[in-house]
Amino acid sequence: MIEIGLYLIGSLCILGILQTYLLYPAALILGGKSKRESPVLNTSLTIGVIIAAYNEENVIAQKIQSILDSDYPAEKIKIYIGSDASTDKTNDLIASFQKTHPNVNLKIFQGRSGKAFIINDLAKECPDDVFILTDANVFFTQNTISNLVRHFSEPVTKQVCANIIKTSDKNIQIQGLEKKYLLLENTIKLKESNTWGFVIGAEGGCYAIRRESYTPVPKNFFMDDFYITMSVIKNKGQVLFDDEAIVFEDLPVESSEEFKRKIRISTGNYQNLFAFKSLLWPLWSPISFAFISHKILRWLTPFFLIVIFLTSIFLMKYNSIFNYLVIAQAIFFISPLFIPFVKKAKPLLFVAHFYNMNLALLIGFFNYLKGVKTSVWQPTVRAKN
Repeated sequence: MIEIGLYLIGSLCILGILQTYLLYPAALILGGKSKRESPVLNTSLTIGVIIAAYNEENVIAQKIQSILDSDYPAEKIKIYIGSDASTDKTNDLIASFQKTHPNVNLKIFQGRSGKAFIINDLAKECPDDVFILTDANVFFTQNTISNLVRHFSEPVTKQVCANIIKTSDKNIQIQGLEKKYLLLENTIKLKESNTWGFVIGAEGGCYAIRRESYTPVPKNFFMDDFYITMSVIKNKGQVLFDDEAIVFEDLPVESSEEFKRKIRISTGNYQNLFAFKSLLWPLWSPISFAFISHKILRWLTPFFLIVIFLTSIFLMKYNSIFNYLVIAQAIFFISPLFIPFVKKAKPLLFVAHFYNMNLALLIGFFNYLKGVKTSVWQPTVRAKN
């Protein structure tokens, strides 16, 4: 009886992992809608591009220029940048643009405040019809803004996510795997958008939202993008993904940088899980199904892996095959230590990266339990151009 119970527990955990990483994506890709009708662009809408920046001297000029080069009417675009007590040349570079571009606005925050505080503050002062929230290292194409904004000709559409393409000069360490993983994520979001009219979480690098649909992010809250998106869904708004609204973002070179970023994201994931637990009912609704399948089961995967390992240990006395499975899982758990020594995306690197991501989720969970006392962030160290 105990043996059957252990098999059942382990099998359910495996099923949870398969559902979030394989079955749900496969079901959407194979059975989801491929396209939505493209609406007609309404260029009467005014656009406020909101950026929180801290020590972004390496990218801020290129970022601003990519916005100014937009094919959307220039007189309809304003740029609002909140400098979070930057100590490098960020403020000077922004000021140089202000001399020739009166639509560039800079607000300097004297003490570190965090991204959520800054975008809340800028959003409160921004009078424009549509906000585009974006990061300093995410570069627009000429038609990014037009492709995002065209969907707002439909009153039910409240938010539109950009197609963020990750770039890197070299596919070293984890970069190749991250590109593939994020490409799959974008495909899932596109299918969710086309099939149900919502996306379970915009990526904060770039998305557009109606001014009246913006919900201020609570104090000390990570993952402001997910909070804002789920607030729109909770209020019955449509959240779309436009694969033609392309922007580019560079990937970190070092796995240690990506690991720190994922811990921060993971902490915010658990904050959002409890903030939006009401969306889990009724269980048979598309929102609940997508929320559980796309996100919650993924956030629970580190716990599934631990339970599978423990049940395998107990099952060793019933079936000798578990002796080998326990050894294999033990190697998997320590595999992240091998990442710096594996140069290409070999099978070992895939396993190591997967377990590294889940370790970050586990640490993020315990950070959440301890309580988040500040949402102030440090920029990810990225490859130099």
